[in-house]
Amino acid sequence: FCIIYILFLLVAASHLSHIIETAQALRTLAQAARGVAASTKEPQAAAAMLDSAQCVMEGSSMLIHEAHQALVHPGDAESQQRLAQVAKAVSHSLNNCVNCLPGQKDVDMALRSIGEASKKLLVDTLPPCSKTFQEAQTDLNHTAAELNHSAGEVVHSSRGTSSQLAVASGKFSQDFDEFLDAGIEMAGHTQSKDDQIQVIGNLKNISMASSKLLLAAKSLSVDPGAANAKNLLAVAARAVTESINQLITLCTQQAAGQKECDNALRELEAVRGLLDNPNEPVSELSYFDCIESVMENSKVLGESMAGISQHCKTGDVPAFGESVGMASKALCGLTEAAGQASYLVGVSDPNSQSGHEGLVDPIQFARANQAIQMACQNLVDPASSPSQVLSAATIVAKHTSALCNACRLASSKTSNPVARRQFVQSAKEVANTTANLVKTIKALDGDFSEENRNRCSVATTPLLEAVENLSTFANNPEFASIPAQISNEGSAAQEPIVRSARSMLDSSTLLLETARSLVLNPKDPPTWSILAGHSRTVSDSIKSLITSIRDKAPGQRECDYAIDNINKCIRDIEQASLAAVGQTLPCRDDISMEALQDQLTSSVQEIGHLIDPISTAARGEAAQLGHKVTQLASYFEPLIVASVGLASKIQDHQQQMTILDQTKTLSESALQMLYAAKEGGGNPKASHTHDAISEAAQLMKEAVDDIMVTLNEAASEGGMVGGMVESIAEAMGIVSYINLPMTKSVTCPEELGGLASQVTVDYGQLAHQGRLAAATAEPEEVGFQIKTRVQELGHGCIYLVQKAGALQLSPTDSFSKRELIECARAVTEKVSLVLSALQAGNKGTQACITAASAVSGIIADLDTTIMFASAGTLNPENEESFADHRESILKTAKALVEDTKLLVAGAASSQEKLAQAAQSSAKTITQLTEVVKLGATSMGSEDPETQVVLINAVRDVAKALAELIGATKCAAGKPADDPSMYQLKSAAKVMVTNVTSLLKTVKAVEDEATRGTRALEATIECIKQELTVFQSKDVPDRSTTPEEFIRMTKGITIATAKAVAAGNSAQQEDVIATANLSRKAISDMLTTCKQAACYPDVGDELRSKALQFGSECTTGYINLLEQVLQVLQKPTMEQKQQLAVHSKHVAACVTELIQTAEAMKGSEWVDPEDPTVIAEAELLGAAASIEAAAKKLEQLKPRAKPKQADETLDFEEQILEAAKSIAAATSALVKSASAAQRELVAQGKVGANQANAVDDGQWSQGLISAARMVAAATSNLCEAANASVQGHASEEKLISSAKQVAASTAQLLVACKVKADQDSEAMRRLQAAGNAVKRASDNLVKAAQKAAFDKAEDDSVVVKTKFVGGIAQIIAAQEEMLRKERELEEARKKLAQIRQQQYKFLPSELREDEG
Repeated sequence: FCIIYILFLLVAASHLSHIIETAQALRTLAQAARGVAASTKEPQAAAAMLDSAQCVMEGSSMLIHEAHQALVHPGDAESQQRLAQVAKAVSHSLNNCVNCLPGQKDVDMALRSIGEASKKLLVDTLPPCSKTFQEAQTDLNHTAAELNHSAGEVVHSSRGTSSQLAVASGKFSQDFDEFLDAGIEMAGHTQSKDDQIQVIGNLKNISMASSKLLLAAKSLSVDPGAANAKNLLAVAARAVTESINQLITLCTQQAAGQKECDNALRELEAVRGLLDNPNEPVSELSYFDCIESVMENSKVLGESMAGISQHCKTGDVPAFGESVGMASKALCGLTEAAGQASYLVGVSDPNSQSGHEGLVDPIQFARANQAIQMACQNLVDPASSPSQVLSAATIVAKHTSALCNACRLASSKTSNPVARRQFVQSAKEVANTTANLVKTIKALDGDFSEENRNRCSVATTPLLEAVENLSTFANNPEFASIPAQISNEGSAAQEPIVRSARSMLDSSTLLLETARSLVLNPKDPPTWSILAGHSRTVSDSIKSLITSIRDKAPGQRECDYAIDNINKCIRDIEQASLAAVGQTLPCRDDISMEALQDQLTSSVQEIGHLIDPISTAARGEAAQLGHKVTQLASYFEPLIVASVGLASKIQDHQQQMTILDQTKTLSESALQMLYAAKEGGGNPKASHTHDAISEAAQLMKEAVDDIMVTLNEAASEGGMVGGMVESIAEAMGIVSYINLPMTKSVTCPEELGGLASQVTVDYGQLAHQGRLAAATAEPEEVGFQIKTRVQELGHGCIYLVQKAGALQLSPTDSFSKRELIECARAVTEKVSLVLSALQAGNKGTQACITAASAVSGIIADLDTTIMFASAGTLNPENEESFADHRESILKTAKALVEDTKLLVAGAASSQEKLAQAAQSSAKTITQLTEVVKLGATSMGSEDPETQVVLINAVRDVAKALAELIGATKCAAGKPADDPSMYQLKSAAKVMVTNVTSLLKTVKAVEDEATRGTRALEATIECIKQELTVFQSKDVPDRSTTPEEFIRMTKGITIATAKAVAAGNSAQQEDVIATANLSRKAISDMLTTCKQAACYPDVGDELRSKALQFGSECTTGYINLLEQVLQVLQKPTMEQKQQLAVHSKHVAACVTELIQTAEAMKGSEWVDPEDPTVIAEAELLGAAASIEAAAKKLEQLKPRAKPKQADETLDFEEQILEAAKSIAAATSALVKSASAAQRELVAQGKVGANQANAVDDGQWSQGLISAARMVAAATSNLCEAANASVQGHASEEKLISSAKQVAASTAQLLVACKVKADQDSEAMRRLQAAGNAVKRASDNLVKAAQKAAFDKAEDDSVVVKTKFVGGIAQIIAAQEEMLRKERELEEARKKLAQIRQQQYKFLPSELREDEG
């Protein structure tokens, strides 16, 4: 405990804001120091511990005082300097206190012993040799083996007790002393001075590595739980082994193959520690990378073992040594992969706690520090050669650069301002001292004088101090990684992997030892048998290792458990659904409905939060998969319980089933997600599973959204807004517009629930987008303003939702209404503030949108101008020539190129510069368009095709500029490797190409010999650009019908014929006309082809075929135009013959397009000239006419009448209702007749022959005329009804119109019944519709007749009483009766004649049927 608190004190004392924590840590330190002193048996050690603790207390008191002074005077440099000095003194006192602990003193003694022994290497002259070369070599090998073994003991004892570490460190220092003596003895036997210098240098490296090893062991024993302490110790141990191997390789001249085997054995001994308690990552490999590494290294090891055996037999010693080296590397790689895999298996156990990556990597800093120290030692060594100096300088530059980059990254990631400044300052110190050292090295390289070497030595001191300070600061526990806590279950899962790896190392060690003896005596049969046995053991252990790693793949066991759990939950929810259907779902009375709602909402939200982590883990983070899947499964049981409980309390059966069904959907989508995650397994290379994972995640998100909407609606209906408030608060934490029509809901409280739910959803989206906008906004002030205003808006939304809930509970509370209105007004104001902040940070994007809109208007204006030019109406207003405008066009075009460069550069610069570039480009394209239009107009309408060529050229430029502005808007603020940046570069190239084409066109316009060729070249380039857009994955804004697509293909046929003719004639005028026509035809075809392919009813196969044939047709047409171009340049007979070949290819492609369009249409495809199609169209037109008449009737109202006439009001309403019924019935009738007509055509009972042009009767066109008659009769009926209710027509006209509708309906039925199948479904529908019309007509006739009869009854006759007057009255009545009878007879004759005329055109089948 003492050690932990000492380290905590170090952290607390390094921050002035932690003075209280420092005081508390000092109190605990004092208690721990007394405890250590009391338990120490040596009085001197106890006194030393208490004295050192006393020094810490006194120094800390001064530190707190100076910290107070520094806070009072923050700008006082002297106070800061005193504070730094006192802090350094406290740090030194703490180190002394640590050194007084049991075991630490012995390590310090060992370090001092190594330092003293290393002074033997600094002498100018080595002592004379006392042994022979063979004796010295044997002694060096023996002491090297002992030192390597002692290093392993130090590593092992650092995890044990302090006494074990004391013994191991003492033994290590003793072995080091013996090894150093043997190395110096060996150096005396070297043949040259250079070899001696190299041996001494290696001994110095071993000395430094040994010191590092003891320091790492000391750190680990002080704090066994420190992050990366174990890895640092392993790195230090391997550094000792590697240094020893380098020296042995250099010095020894052993028998063949012995040196390589000894080096391999030492390397295996060094990596063995990686398998001891693997609770830290060994490398950056993922689990599946570990599997691949094991497979690859096992393959290499197999080849190496075969090579060892083979080369022993043949006596090829160099190849034997090479095989041993390869085997050693493969075994080290296998051990590292096994250690990393076992760590990942352990940490992936749900009961384990995964570690977290630290701010910096202490291993990187430690390695860099060690490398820089060794390099600086070589720099100051007087015996170093020029090449060694340059190599050391390269090492220094490499590692200092890496340290500076690490500091830069750490400063950008930390949120601690003190740490940020310290990292920046440390990086500056390292960079400056490195620069000074490099200057002295350059001087030394030019002149290897003693003076320059001394300057170089002086320059290394500040660099080493800066690097040491940086390494010390980086080792601060605040920046370190948090180590993983492996559970007992995780350790058990690790055991098979670790056991197999250890067996592999043991058997490999025995194999190498056997091979070492065998290479000396290859004729020893028992040794060969032993070698074969060890080889089999190595192979078996590797097979076991591979099997163990594969069987223990992280997350698989947890996925199976979660799948079983969710399957059980699905069965439970299905049982609850069946009970709900049978109205037998028991109600839960032990908990409130609001509590169940909160529990269900909480479970759904937690499940939603885990979707993305599980998806990420399933794609590439195997170690996290088990944790995330287990968390997901743990939420489903409370989800089901809460869902069933909530459903049991809901009275509405529909809502009950909705809750249960959506819960089941969520469970099923989670099950699908788990299956996909299990298959993916966290393997980033299993790309075939990633689409399934993404799809399952999307379905799960949709299920979560659906159930959350349902829950929010249910909660809002009851006035429960707690869940919404939590959602808004959560959205505020993660930090475009928002709809808040709350004020109108004051009068409609029942709408408040849905609106509050919508506010919650909208704000969640706003917060997410606001966070992204704030992160990318420039300058930072704008981003901060966006973040602040979005959070303020969140507070306003919380108040708004709360007030809405309160008002819903008390709809009549006027005070709550006023509060809601005020909150809504406040939120509206905050929304406007958010919008203004977004616009302030989005000035460039807004300017791009405005510029794009302006350019779109320019393109539309140019299209209109092209229409006028094509019509030959584009004439100049005064006498001017094209030459008057040429220079203006060229100058403006060049200015547009400059604007294009600024626009592209603006995407990577500030919003202000982007806005300026967008505005400038829009202004310039406007000017260019105007001058080009003036130039085209000045050419006169005598040459409209050339005018069109010129305007098309500037239109291409405008279109390219629009694409460029859009690409710039998308790429603004994105990194250089973002896909949108590549699109921007592509759009810029197109823009430059089109401007260049415009310039060429302008120069060629006045040259009659080349302007046709130039127009053709521009058209080819334009078509290629259109084809690129067509082949992109962009979906068109709208879709079109296949019929429209077919109509567009006709233009290709015409343009192809014109192109062939232009090629044969080779006339420039024909070529220009072809170019203009081709451009429009191909553009229209590509546009409609893509729109038709995106038609909703078109399948994927037809869509791909349409796009394929569209591309092939366009490519073929481009080839045709290029052939025309070749003919113009070289008009030979062979070239002209090729025109026919290309045109046939285009025609074939057009045929394929038309067939594809017919297939798109499917059964709906018709010939527009087919009479049956015309009949169907007329039927549908009649139906539309009837529906329009019905709508007119809906708008009619009976005329206003005086009070005394109220008795006729019912009759007029009856008229309108009856007329409406007839209109609706006839509409249904005509639609049914259309279906019947289609069935007749399908059965072949109605031919497709064109009707005879001389036939002009109503029956000459069958159903067409019948439909027209129904529509006309219905229209007359509506007019009669209108006139009747307005008092302008008699009831007789209304009755007659209704009877005509009935008669026309009967004729329509007869016309269709002649050849129809009486049992067909269409015929039955037609008969039912006809009956409906007849009933409606009869009802109208009866109503009108009754009205007329009632009116007749009401008309009383006043009989005159006088005789003469009475006779006159009788005569007048008889006269009127005779006149009416004569009119009736004439009307009957007229009707008979009309019917006789119509009967002449009646088909024979219909006459028989009538008869």
